[in-house]
Amino acid sequence: MTEQELLKLSPGELTDLGICPTCFNRQHGGALYGDDTERMLYEDAEIECCMVGNPRSVGHMIISTMEHYHDMSEAPDHINEKIIRFAKRFMIILKEVYACERVYMCTMCDGPNNHYHIQLIPRYSDEKRGSKNFVKPRKEYIHDEVMISAIRSRILEDI
Repeated sequence: MTEQELLKLSPGELTDLGICPTCFNRQHGGALYGDDTERMLYEDAEIECCMVGNPRSVGHMIISTMEHYHDMSEAPDHINEKIIRFAKRFMIILKEVYACERVYMCTMCDGPNNHYHIQLIPRYSDEKRGSKNFVKPRKEYIHDEVMISAIRSRILEDI
């Protein structure tokens, strides 16, 4: 398949072909998921953290590796340790900024060539507890600059 043909495929179709959509998106300037600049919260040479473009909950965040790993078992220990440390801090920040009751952490790198990532999904006091929060319907992302600025400020304080 040519690059032009690949650019017309969905993330799921790329995954089925053994192509990581996250890496493909990065290599093609956001061709799959669009420009995530306004959603990006933190980035360094090893990880990035941004708000999810189709969140399950307000404040839904993702931490992913810059280098491709299929899942946690393939990533070097120092990367996994860093992701867990950052996830803990981001969970605290999400609770403070969004006033959510809990933040669930999950990873589900499924498919022939998916990209290792951790998701942080807030649960609010008016929502039921339980694993169904991991599969809540996805919503449209609504950019809230006040909240994003608060999160970015708190992250910078902690680094």
